[in-house]
Amino acid sequence: MAALKDLVEFQYQNAQALTELLENEKIAITARVSADIEAYAKQKITLVSQLNNTDQRIATHPDLATLVEDDDLSNMVADIRTLVSRCQEANAVNGEALTRAQMSFNKLNNLMQQSLGKTGMTYTETGKTRGVSTLGTNLKA
Repeated sequence: MAALKDLVEFQYQNAQALTELLENEKIAITARVSADIEAYAKQKITLVSQLNNTDQRIATHPDLATLVEDDDLSNMVADIRTLVSRCQEANAVNGEALTRAQMSFNKLNNLMQQSLGKTGMTYTETGKTRGVSTLGTNLKA
């Protein structure tokens, strides 16, 4: 039974870690820090994989019936299910926020392209954008 309890505790720790990670991911999305968003996505994949692997180990454990019989374990399993449900909701919200941010970026990019009209866009030596005439329109030769 000790091994089953260890697995359930590990599952609980991973669910808590995923909850915290999703909160940090939301902050990174709001702040539009792409490097952090990418790092959190990779960490999220690892945690979800650990949750799935541990779930499979618990499901095939010989003392599986103990999860229902032992009050402490059944309470912990209920807490894990609650955490995972919250994680699914938070992940959906974060996904929607990322989609909205991408749409906003695309809209801004399209507006910039339209405003340039027949001019092109280039960058100055300081990294700022600058509109330039179409190449070759002011040739004198």
